[in-house]
Amino acid sequence: MSTKINPAELDLSEQLVALNRVSKTVKGGRIARFAAIMVVGDRNGHVGVGLGKAAEVPEAIRKGIEDAKKNMITVSLKGSTIPHEVVGVFGAGKVLLKPAAPGTGIIAGGKVRAVLELAGISNIRAKCLRSNNPTNVVKATIAGLEALRTAEEVAKIRDISVEQVKG
Repeated sequence: MSTKINPAELDLSEQLVALNRVSKTVKGGRIARFAAIMVVGDRNGHVGVGLGKAAEVPEAIRKGIEDAKKNMITVSLKGSTIPHEVVGVFGAGKVLLKPAAPGTGIIAGGKVRAVLELAGISNIRAKCLRSNNPTNVVKATIAGLEALRTAEEVAKIRDISVEQVKG
């Protein structure tokens, strides 16, 4: 269904969504490591999310950016908003995304906001419905954006006219 996106062709921005310090207790003491959730996007319909883990923060961020570039998706936009309402689900994370009129802005929590900004959506309302775990919320947002379809895309899939889709 979706074609592979070449991140080298895009002018990408990146944003750190969450940084988690985890420690493992071994015989000699505790070993601290870091996990970074990164979002990359061109602010024009392409966005990706990645998780990087390493012993140092900069290395975790670099790995997160690389992972995000490998997991890019194309978002169906309708002007500066989304074509229809959608609920994205990933694990226990559930995110409701609703289109909004021009001038509304991005009404969303911090984790969801980062994904929507880098996807290039400027008018939208969003709500986290279940878990507020950063990983699940971000991945649920991506799942919701991936499920979006414009009337033209639906018409093409069904081999009917756009007027028939709109009813």
